[in-house]
Amino acid sequence: MSPGSRARVLVVGAIVAAVALVGIYLAAGGASYAPAKTQDPCKHRPWRNPEGLQEIAQQFTLSALDGAACQLGVSRETLAQALATPAARERFTQRYGIGDAKLARAVRAGLLRAVDDAEEAGALSPLFADPLRETLKGIPLDQAIELINNAESLLDNVQGFLGPAQEFLEGFLP
Repeated sequence: MSPGSRARVLVVGAIVAAVALVGIYLAAGGASYAPAKTQDPCKHRPWRNPEGLQEIAQQFTLSALDGAACQLGVSRETLAQALATPAARERFTQRYGIGDAKLARAVRAGLLRAVDDAEEAGALSPLFADPLRETLKGIPLDQAIELINNAESLLDNVQGFLGPAQEFLEGFLP
């Protein structure tokens, strides 16, 4: 086979492979692809069975973002991006016409929802849930955002506050 014939065979083979790939893609429903819709942040999502501080912190953060996003009427993903940096937060507040006071109320409401969800899931002791709620009601916006972005440190501090005495005190709870 001459070099020119080999080149033609390779080009024809590549064209056949490309056409086959497009055909398979279309047969698999690729022509009607639509991105998945984001979930409604106002809809309660039960926690998975949390095991370990990292998983609890992740679910706490998602719950807090859902609660705050619900208050603001935006998606959880939009709010998560907005809280990532001060510049992103500024763009978000300007775009949606939300002042710092409204954002602070929403973020605090999200944190309170996360505490409720954590307590309901058994990831946060009732012994700590009420005092934590009271603390979160007046927390400044920057600290509230930091708690959402770094929930693991908050939960580590809360769970470790009493240390070994926690189990003993929980024995007296109803």
